[in-house]
Amino acid sequence: MKVSIKRASGFVMYEVDLNDATLLEVLNSIKTEQDSSLAYSSGCRSSVCGSCSMRVNEKEVLACAYKVQDGDVIEPLKNVAVIRDLVVNMDKALETNKRAKTWLQTYNKEAKLTHEDEKTNALQSDCILCGSCYSACPVYSVNEEFLGPFALTGVWKYVSDKREAEPKEKIDTVQTNGVWDCTLCNECTLVCPQGISSKADIEKLRMKSTMAGYIDPSFAQNFGGGLSF
Repeated sequence: MKVSIKRASGFVMYEVDLNDATLLEVLNSIKTEQDSSLAYSSGCRSSVCGSCSMRVNEKEVLACAYKVQDGDVIEPLKNVAVIRDLVVNMDKALETNKRAKTWLQTYNKEAKLTHEDEKTNALQSDCILCGSCYSACPVYSVNEEFLGPFALTGVWKYVSDKREAEPKEKIDTVQTNGVWDCTLCNECTLVCPQGISSKADIEKLRMKSTMAGYIDPSFAQNFGGGLSF
C-alpha cells in the first residue's frame, strides 16, 4: 500500500505492508521503520484528544480513526501555520475561543438544571478542539479574524445554558467577524469527528441575535439600514 505525505520539500511517497490499518498506525510504521524524520502529532489514540487531526484526500480526519486506503494523499490542516510536516500551530485557532468568550461569564445562582436542560448543549460539550472545522472553513481564506465554527459553537453552548445570567453579552460579542460572516456552507459539520453541527449552532445564534435587535449587516446595507411599510 502506497501513501503520499506532504513535507517541506513536497509530497513524498511511502510504501507500507499493513492491512486494515489506521493512519496513525501507518505513520508510526513509517517513522520507526523507514523515516525517523517524519513529524506528526498524536495523543490518546482513542479519538478524544483531537491532536492527530490532519487532511486525507483534501478532507479533515483524525489519524487514529481513519483507515488508510492505497493511494491516499496526506496533508496538514489548512488555515494554520505548519511547524513541520503534519504538525501545525493551533494557537491562532484556539485564540478564537478567548475572543468569543466561550465560558460561563456571569453565574445565575438561581438556575436549576433538569435532565432536559443538560441535553440542550450536551453535544456541543463534546467538542475536542481538533481544529478540523477550522481547517475546512472557507471563510478563513478571506477573513482571518473570523471567530469560526468551534468558537461559535462554544458561544451557543453558553448562550443556551440557563446558568449564564447574561447571555446577551455573548450575543454582543459575536456580531463582528462572527455569526453574520458564516456562509452556512456546512463544511464544518461534514468533517466534525464528534458529529457537532456548528452550522446549526450559528443559525441559532443568528436567531438569538435578531431577537436581541441585531440584523445581518449585508441585509441592512442592501436595504439602506431598514425597511419601511
